[in-house]
Amino acid sequence: MNFNGTILLVDDEPHIRKFVSLILKQLGTPFLLEAGNGEEAVEVYKRENPDLVLLDISMPKVDGLETLKRIRAIDPDAVVIMLTSMANRQSIEEALNNGAANYIRKDTPKEEIAKSLTDTIDECFSLDE
Repeated sequence: MNFNGTILLVDDEPHIRKFVSLILKQLGTPFLLEAGNGEEAVEVYKRENPDLVLLDISMPKVDGLETLKRIRAIDPDAVVIMLTSMANRQSIEEALNNGAANYIRKDTPKEEIAKSLTDTIDECFSLDE
């Protein structure tokens, strides 16, 4: 994966942010920002304008679906991948209908998370291998 953009990782659980950041580093992602809730994520997005957002759904203050809507209101071209333990059909459909590029479950094996992230990034940013 030849992605040199900035990624904003949003999750209220520090151990999940650490786990996903390790996967991203193994994939060669050099620039990573973090936020612990949706409110913070919107502020970081406004300030840093990251290329990609990995976004949890279930968070305090502002949930991921509302955060997705707010980020897409700021930037209709924002690339957001939902990375969550919530897998009910309604939340998946709502995320995709509001512009999420993909939906990845946190309990997916690490190798499959890495492949889904790589495939989505390659597709959204038209990267050459």
